[in-house]
Amino acid sequence: MRVDADDGRRLADMLEALCGGEPGPVVSEANGRRGMYFLLPPGSTAHRSWPPGVQRFNSARNTVSYVPVPALSGRTWPLSWYFPPTARDRFVHPLLLLNASIALLSEPPGRDVLETIGFRLSTLDVHDRDS
Repeated sequence: MRVDADDGRRLADMLEALCGGEPGPVVSEANGRRGMYFLLPPGSTAHRSWPPGVQRFNSARNTVSYVPVPALSGRTWPLSWYFPPTARDRFVHPLLLLNASIALLSEPPGRDVLETIGFRLSTLDVHDRDS
């Protein structure tokens, strides 16, 4: 799944805060759309209603999807790990990502939900993690 530009970075930072620093593997793209790719278990985004701004990558009849994945070490510009994988079977949690994306990307009252649970959008600064 991909969310572009600053919204993608805010979403990744929100997941980091919600998961205590380990949201699962997230890939950052430094050029073009500047997308953030959230790596989820296969098929976990299907049959769910995602908010505008979310691009799902699912296989379907007569459809092929490619998700860019950088090397685990070394330079792979324009791709880098925003959050590298920590275990072979560790992915971003689909329901947590769905709810966070609805809260962040939806028009109010979605953003009001963040205020209710104590999140302040201004505290989710976008920052460069490229090393």
